[in-house]
Amino acid sequence: MQYFRIYTGPDGETHFEDVEVPLPHRARSSELSDLIPATGVIFRRSPPDEFIDWHPAPRRQFVITLAGEAEIVASDGEVRRVGPGSVMLAEDTTGKGHTTRTVGGRERLSIFIPLDPVQG
Repeated sequence: MQYFRIYTGPDGETHFEDVEVPLPHRARSSELSDLIPATGVIFRRSPPDEFIDWHPAPRRQFVITLAGEAEIVASDGEVRRVGPGSVMLAEDTTGKGHTTRTVGGRERLSIFIPLDPVQG
């Protein structure tokens, strides 16, 4: 299982990185990750033509796309397209950040899961 993260590197630019989720625990026939402490859930509906210009993430948070699609552009120029089931960890809380554009002519439904700042 994977997610990708967007983060600000030492060069001040925003970059993407693929992250493999370790699944060290078992519950019956399922494999489980360690618990990641979070503070809540935010539901979001974005219109089909939404474009959010350069911005850093407001906090460390997972962003999970439930429906629709978006293109996310990192300041280093890399573009990632997200769709249903995509999981991104937004960690670019400093610097130029990224842009987000809803694509595909449909609204995008997503949830944000802010991470507990005390837990790191």
